[in-house]
Amino acid sequence: MKTNIMEISDDLMEALRVPPAEKLTRIRQELAIRLYQKELLNFGKARKLAQMTKWEFHRLLGQEGILRHYGMTELEEDLKTLEVSE
Repeated sequence: MKTNIMEISDDLMEALRVPPAEKLTRIRQELAIRLYQKELLNFGKARKLAQMTKWEFHRLLGQEGILRHYGMTELEEDLKTLEVSE
């Protein structure tokens, strides 16, 4: 799997108004939320970007007031998950 790296300058990291230990996590979550909200990433990919479990990401979206998108793709993914679980 190919990995991409995004560079963020020190001055931008310092300008972020969250505790230092939370900065990278917060950037990942904010990016994941916005990409999901704009339908540029599906739920599964957005939660992976945020490095959260399914339930943690659902909770985060709720806290942010973001509506869930649930279409045929998500239904098919859920059905595949159920088939594997049986």
